[in-house]
Amino acid sequence: MLNFVTNQEAQFYERQLRTIASFGIASTTVSVPGKSHSASVEAGTTGQRSLFDYARFGTRALRHSLGDYDLLHANYGLTAPPAVVQPRLPVVLSLWGSDLLGEYGWVTRRLVPHVDAVIVMSDRMAAELDRDCHVIPHGVDLDTFVPRPQADARAELGWNDSARHVLFPYPPKREVKDFPRAERVVERARERLDESVTLQTISDVPHSKMPTYMNAADVLLLTSKREGSPNTVKEAMACNTPVVATAVGDVPERLDGVTPSGVGRTDPELIDGLVEVLRAGGPSNGRDHARDLSLERMGQRIRAVYDEVLDDRA
Repeated sequence: MLNFVTNQEAQFYERQLRTIASFGIASTTVSVPGKSHSASVEAGTTGQRSLFDYARFGTRALRHSLGDYDLLHANYGLTAPPAVVQPRLPVVLSLWGSDLLGEYGWVTRRLVPHVDAVIVMSDRMAAELDRDCHVIPHGVDLDTFVPRPQADARAELGWNDSARHVLFPYPPKREVKDFPRAERVVERARERLDESVTLQTISDVPHSKMPTYMNAADVLLLTSKREGSPNTVKEAMACNTPVVATAVGDVPERLDGVTPSGVGRTDPELIDGLVEVLRAGGPSNGRDHARDLSLERMGQRIRAVYDEVLDDRA
């Protein structure tokens, strides 16, 4: 299999590759050169990919498509142009969220009719497209993201065990994650609770450390302007960490039945949800609702899409 991707170092993409490999599927990845916008922001720089970077990617991608492959999997909408131009391989296109709902969604929409199958992260994304889609959210490593004693996790991070800790699991500079809104929500909740509430952010933290942060927090707060299927929400669920989040992507579906947790569209709704979760205290029942989101289940479903496309082309 040949993979096109914008960022081959993305954690969820690396997990996808490893999971697919466990099914006996060999693959080669061609990535867009340069740094993605999100990677540049996390590094504290302003640089991002140019049209020249995408032109170089297109040339290299088309050259690879002439190789001995059975299938082409384009990951993210902006990798689709060379995928649909090459005439030989069947194409599966995975959309991650911003490539459909963001600034360049119009590019994706024009290319979607020309691929053999489309994988999206949520029902909301599927509803945006006038064709059948496979809804397969990114999987979570349920062996890594597991509940552990909160006091142990806090001691490891050096967090004050007498305070309430709200985890904002992104660098504050990532505009789409809307850190200023998270600050407003936490400040209003702090006033209503009249106790110590600390907003914790994360930058340059290895993914292997994320379970510790999830377990140390009283609640994960997501204030994103848009998402597909945010892995941080599913990872928090797997750790039984309560979540309060904006109603983006598949978050309302994921948190349906998860208590304590909350979904809001307005600041007052998010503040109410955060106050309610912090007053309730204790873990959620999120892991019970995350069991169908394992990496193995994700891999099985993606493999089924590959088989269907190849059977249709046979």
